[in-house]
Amino acid sequence: MSTAFAQNETSFKLVALGDMPYGPPQEVYPPFEALIGEINKRSPELVIHVGDTKSGRDDCTDQLLKEQLAYLQSFEAPVLYTPGDNEWTDCHRGDIEWTDPLERLGFIRSFYFSEPQTSFGQTKVALEHQGDFGYPENERYRTKEIGFITAHVVGSNNNFEPRGLENVEEFFARSQASSDWLIQSFEAFADLDVIVLAIHADMFEFDFNEFGRERWLRHSGFHEFGNTLKSAAQQYGKPVLLIFGDSHRHVILRPFPMDASNVLAMEVYGAREMHAVEILIRPGEDEPFVFETIWNPLQR
Repeated sequence: MSTAFAQNETSFKLVALGDMPYGPPQEVYPPFEALIGEINKRSPELVIHVGDTKSGRDDCTDQLLKEQLAYLQSFEAPVLYTPGDNEWTDCHRGDIEWTDPLERLGFIRSFYFSEPQTSFGQTKVALEHQGDFGYPENERYRTKEIGFITAHVVGSNNNFEPRGLENVEEFFARSQASSDWLIQSFEAFADLDVIVLAIHADMFEFDFNEFGRERWLRHSGFHEFGNTLKSAAQQYGKPVLLIFGDSHRHVILRPFPMDASNVLAMEVYGAREMHAVEILIRPGEDEPFVFETIWNPLQR
């Protein structure tokens, strides 16, 4: 569906993507560059990348992460990015060169978020962030009656895995910080018409709503943040769009139909289908979100 008919002076054009590019650079960089070119042609006002800029089987090298940061900077629009599990959490896997996940997390924070007060992209916008508490990747931005929030919530059960005391401690601290950031951000945006939240993790796989029960059956690492989102959205009472990735299935759903039906969730395409989604946001409308796929010219 084309979104052009619905645009007006108060609408906002957002593009979302994530879980890409995966694999050998000579194979995956050309289609990723083609997609970036298509996105730049659309002239969005903001781009959101929900993380996993590399495959979980790719080595977790400085060079690869630096290459992906360069791609984030190549978008003409401002870019918000929230880390995925493949950039750090999964760097312990045996099928890649073993790297300490917490060391990789420290590198991402110091290299990607050394200046968290501004966005990525060729056009910069000013951001608020949680850097004073050690989480500069948690950011927010307001414009045109819309509030944008990023929160560091990743796949692989949000790093709540029995690999050692350090990573469990990391999980509890970051989960609490992200939940606090979410509450503070919803409060800061209470006067706005729409809130958009971007995380990496698919919190809703594994039959989240089985038999109508809103609970995390096999994802205890999302329990605190997910329930915080549900409560904050319920209190906010206006449209909320959650953008996420992780499972590589482009779907649109209402994850909390009983408790927070104002939350609409959209998962981006992934590496198998290297496309993006354009979202026209129309503040003040009962149904303010209109979605359109941006097809990759090298993968149609």
